[in-house]
Amino acid sequence: MTVKRGVVKAFDSGTHTATVQVAGSLAVWLSDVPVARNIAAAEMVAGRSCAVLFFDEPNPEDSVLIAVYG
Repeated sequence: MTVKRGVVKAFDSGTHTATVQVAGSLAVWLSDVPVARNIAAAEMVAGRSCAVLFFDEPNPEDSVLIAVYG
């Protein structure tokens, strides 16, 4: 497991998923990243820093956004 920093680019409250730009990567954005249910939709504002947990780093589809801050 690996935790990486990122920036929230968009949030879909209907599916509770986010689009995230991983820190250090200008071109790679991950879409449809599940967001932990303990994070309120009101906290998922574009531009906020976030932490993404990768269960299997080579497979970004196996990840979850676990925190927002900043």
